[in-house]
Amino acid sequence: MRRKQMETTLLIMAAGIGSRFGTGIKQLEPVDDSQHIIMDYSIHDAIEAGFNHVVFIIRKDIEGEFRSVIGDRIAAICGKSGVTVDYVFQDIEDIPGELPAGRTKPWGTGQAVLAAKAVLKTPFVVINADDYYGKEGFRLVHEYLVNGGQSCMAGFVLKNTLSDNGGVTRGICKMDDQNNLTEVVETKNIVKTVDGAETDGIAIDTESLVSMNMWGLTPEFLDMLEAGFAEFFETEVPTDPLKAEFLIPTFIGELLDEKKMTVKVLRTNDTWYGMTYKEDVEAVKESFKGMIEDGMYEKDLFGDL
Repeated sequence: MRRKQMETTLLIMAAGIGSRFGTGIKQLEPVDDSQHIIMDYSIHDAIEAGFNHVVFIIRKDIEGEFRSVIGDRIAAICGKSGVTVDYVFQDIEDIPGELPAGRTKPWGTGQAVLAAKAVLKTPFVVINADDYYGKEGFRLVHEYLVNGGQSCMAGFVLKNTLSDNGGVTRGICKMDDQNNLTEVVETKNIVKTVDGAETDGIAIDTESLVSMNMWGLTPEFLDMLEAGFAEFFETEVPTDPLKAEFLIPTFIGELLDEKKMTVKVLRTNDTWYGMTYKEDVEAVKESFKGMIEDGMYEKDLFGDL
């Protein structure tokens, strides 16, 4: 059962439509026989861990479909559990400057989180809508935040995050002896091998911890993020106006370099599931079927809250 705790927020970045996934909104792909989607499981796990405010970051143009497929249903479930729900909109024109001519690409996860600044009054965990993180990460981040921690990240074991259907990009974490994050090394095209993983023929330690964009943060971080976005507009956008992106991991990496922030890495042994490739869908559905059969989740997903 859910523990009564201080106010904490689950912030879900749901504005993106997956380019590699083919047509349609990949966040809306059912993963079980009851037509639940990955996001339902994340919301369940977050509420179970003690988070009591849900904020969806979406785009205005998908609001109707999003509310009908997800939002209204989740709001009804949350209402019974005493959990509040808010919507915020990521808008390409919500920027500290002029929109460059021809720009259609969103500004990235940093701008997405900033879109929620007005409604984020509590410590929060931020996640991707279409990733499954498991229960342990939510428990660890929640515990860290409610005990006064400022910034943390769920660190997933690399071998628990790979796809059978192609290469993936992962942020491999470097840490000090206190498990404080020192650097995230973005590593592209990591593929499974018979005895582990490699990228471009070089073996990679599959026990490494990686960042899957599950951060525990506080409202104070948003002030730094806002200042960082303004600086990004002055320095990065002029050199690459159509493609420059303001990304949370990159920005946090800069703050770590400048010793303006410390981030505790909380190791989770849960398997991460995502649908990077269309072919991942069946494997993910099988995994959820197994978790339900093993009693990790009720068939009536929210019935135990």
